[in-house]
Amino acid sequence: MAAATRLVNPSAEIVSKSQALLVNCSAAKGLQNVLKSNLGPRGTLKMLVGGAGQIKITKDGNVLLHEMQIQHPTASLIARTATAQDDITGDGTTTSVLLVGELLKQAERFLSEGLHPRVIAEGYDLAKDRVLEFLDTFKVAQPEIKHDRELLLSIARTSLRTKLAAEMADQMTEAVTDAVLTLSQGPTIDLHMVEIMHMTHKLGSDSRFVRGLVLDHGARHPDMPKALNRCHIFTCNVSFEYEKSEVASGFFYSNAEERERLVASERRFTDEKVRQVIDFKRKVCKEGESFVVINQKGIDPLSLDMFAKEGILALRRAKRRNMERLTLACGGLPINSVEDLSEDMLGWAGRVYEQTLGEEKYTFVEDVRHARSCTILIKGPNQHTIDQIKDALRDGLRAVKNAIEDKALVPGGGSFEVAASHMLQAYKETVSGKPKLGVVAFAEALLVVPKTLAENSGFDVQDTLIALLEEHAKTGIAVGLDVTTGEGMAPAMVGVWDNYRVKRQSLHLATILATQLLVVDEVMRAGRQMGRVPGGGAEEE
Repeated sequence: MAAATRLVNPSAEIVSKSQALLVNCSAAKGLQNVLKSNLGPRGTLKMLVGGAGQIKITKDGNVLLHEMQIQHPTASLIARTATAQDDITGDGTTTSVLLVGELLKQAERFLSEGLHPRVIAEGYDLAKDRVLEFLDTFKVAQPEIKHDRELLLSIARTSLRTKLAAEMADQMTEAVTDAVLTLSQGPTIDLHMVEIMHMTHKLGSDSRFVRGLVLDHGARHPDMPKALNRCHIFTCNVSFEYEKSEVASGFFYSNAEERERLVASERRFTDEKVRQVIDFKRKVCKEGESFVVINQKGIDPLSLDMFAKEGILALRRAKRRNMERLTLACGGLPINSVEDLSEDMLGWAGRVYEQTLGEEKYTFVEDVRHARSCTILIKGPNQHTIDQIKDALRDGLRAVKNAIEDKALVPGGGSFEVAASHMLQAYKETVSGKPKLGVVAFAEALLVVPKTLAENSGFDVQDTLIALLEEHAKTGIAVGLDVTTGEGMAPAMVGVWDNYRVKRQSLHLATILATQLLVVDEVMRAGRQMGRVPGGGAEEE
């Protein structure tokens, strides 16, 4: 954060042409220096302090770039691009910032010797196209990855260990993988169907995956059962209480007897609906089976009492969000009328139970069949722990989803960057003229990833990098950095994998942004409101 606040003030009216490039390069390097210490599982944390004294500790690049106050326009542009990368692919924020910073840093060497920025930009474009082609040959195709749970666990673990402590990451790896595998049964993987529920309760290590749903309310009758097994789930949107008419209306009666008859008829109408549900329960429930009613509308006290006497657990005023997910999780159909009920309208859950934490009640619906919706329950002693796990879970879920959709993986630990840099050193011989220098600069810039991983792990950067390059040149296989020993490793052997789409997007975005910034020769303050024509009207499309 300190480096971000040191970036130059954009309030100067015009920055001279000779300085504009240096200003952009220094802004990119400043942002790079802020984020580079976060990269990898052994990266350090940043403490963000809000204006009201709020404190947040994180190493997630996306969270940092969203929360930091960045005043420099170039640094702000890089930050927006990196967060857009995260929004599209779910990861790669820090890597994108490092690549942009390093591409401009390498270009700065040649610019100081009088090389024109357009020549370097041309070399960068040639190198980018070649590296993206190389990525398609370097990736490891996994057409049956959906059925390889161990491989998906490795992908989730690689992502989560860069955001959480190793013990916590390994625990949440199972939850993330099981959640995505649950959704993968459908035609598409919709991560909105993973309900992330959090409770300020116990420890972060008590967080777990729930194959079903956790509803943030409980039964409203003291005699209703607290735990049921082998449950039929009746998901409905039916009013089991007296409702006033939606139009203005009135009832007139001449004596108390008529009023009593009116009240009795209203009660009879509601009771009849409750009895229909009770009769339906008696019809479908065999010995040892239970019945649960989850209603989006209200259930009045008399109706609750009737359900309780029958041993039915009834929840009222369930959230619409949960009602939609219940039918996906438990099966069955949403029911809007108690007429013509049939057993195929019901869902199923192996276990339904209520848990009270402090003053809050939670209802767990677990062990469902053919679930297409599920819950990850996050617990923690404080809000900071919960936020840290939630941020990591988001990236972990996206990583596993991306792998299933891409049906391909890229070996991690910096192995792709080492291989791509080695490939570009050979490719430069086929490029003629000055753009060759841009290819050389791109090859050097790619090595920022293994360099930073080595630096954050406490190893000698140059020795580690030379060892990795030599081992790759000798063996020709993917060689990544083992962050615990500092030696080269085969990422596929230890289960360190990156997403194909994240790597591709990161290379593409970083190169485009770096080349755009290289050909900026003036930085000026806009005098009028941007997007307006001199006459004051809105600019036409």
